[in-house]
Amino acid sequence: MDHSVNLIALLATGFGLALFFGYLANYFKIPTLVGYLFAGFFIGPFTPGYVGDQQLANQLAEIGVVLLMFGVGLHFSLDDLDRLKKTAIPTAILNIFIITLITVVISVYFWGYSLMGGVILGLCLSVSSTVVLVRALEKRDLLATDVGKFSIGRLVVEDIIMILVLVFLPVIFQVFIKPQSELIEQTTIESLTPALLATLKIIIFVLLMFFLGRKILPKILKAIVKTESRELFTLAIVSAAVSISFFSAKFFEVSMALGAFFAGTIFKETEYSKRAELDSLPLRDLFSVLFFVSIGMLFNPLIIILYPYKVLIIAIIIVAVKLFATTVLCVLFKYPFKTALVIGCGLAQIGEFSFILASMGLQFKLISKNAYNLILVGAFISIALNPTLFKLSRPFLEWYERKRRYFY
Repeated sequence: MDHSVNLIALLATGFGLALFFGYLANYFKIPTLVGYLFAGFFIGPFTPGYVGDQQLANQLAEIGVVLLMFGVGLHFSLDDLDRLKKTAIPTAILNIFIITLITVVISVYFWGYSLMGGVILGLCLSVSSTVVLVRALEKRDLLATDVGKFSIGRLVVEDIIMILVLVFLPVIFQVFIKPQSELIEQTTIESLTPALLATLKIIIFVLLMFFLGRKILPKILKAIVKTESRELFTLAIVSAAVSISFFSAKFFEVSMALGAFFAGTIFKETEYSKRAELDSLPLRDLFSVLFFVSIGMLFNPLIIILYPYKVLIIAIIIVAVKLFATTVLCVLFKYPFKTALVIGCGLAQIGEFSFILASMGLQFKLISKNAYNLILVGAFISIALNPTLFKLSRPFLEWYERKRRYFY
């Protein structure tokens, strides 16, 4: 196909099939995102017929993640981050540790993976998807509640941890893992320098957003509002979200999603935050559909046939173990059981950062192609099952409340 129409072909087939399968899913009372996943599967490389441009789909999906995280920032003030630091930070760290440890034990002792390969796999299974969580919270009107704010706070902490992992993984590979014969003669300090510089850039970016962003961005927005042009206001919102996220990744080595989130938190403090949210909503919904389509394109059903037990264990770790661990940790940190279970359901899936880390692990040959495919299938299954967890949690909570009233 002519490369000049790749984008049009992808949008036409992606949106068209997403509409068709989304409608079917809605008709049969199945969450529409499952339909979007199947739409991606049908234009992926593992089905006959037209194959969409995966790289192009990923870039469009990235725009969806950026706009979505910008919208999340519009609901989430900087004060919320400060208030949640005593709960979001420790629960995120403990949850990542527990899931990674369990995965390492299984993959190293039963599947024959290397220790570093098991760690990479565990980290990929421990971090949740932004898009899936936000869509679930928005659908249930929980985004602005304590449940939503804690879940988003957890997500921000997870993202920061994963950024640090991505920054330091090349250093760890270069210094400790790469065969000695291949090592370039350099000291440990020289090897650490790029990672230390990247960490410094992250700190500078956060400080710039906290101090300069609070002064400059609101003034620009106020000047745009004075023009009384709706399209200019919408353009200002979208350009701010995309530009800040792009420059945060390009110059500060911060993920685009996290950059967009901080941009949203700055806009939250202006008087135009509600208008910004409403104007950006259609674009957020449109591009988030492409995120699920891009995930569906990665799904290879042959993995389930060749390695059914591994796929089952991966799915259990992501969905069941992660749900249980998150719920228990939230209860231990004084959250009501009902709230803890809802948070656990929302975080029992994996997504964007899992793919990025898995790709880097594959690049450094720390994980095999087989492990990489298991992560992709695990993402597909956990995302497809996530809405069902919320449905199942409701009768379980009703049963729990009846039992609690009976005994107390």
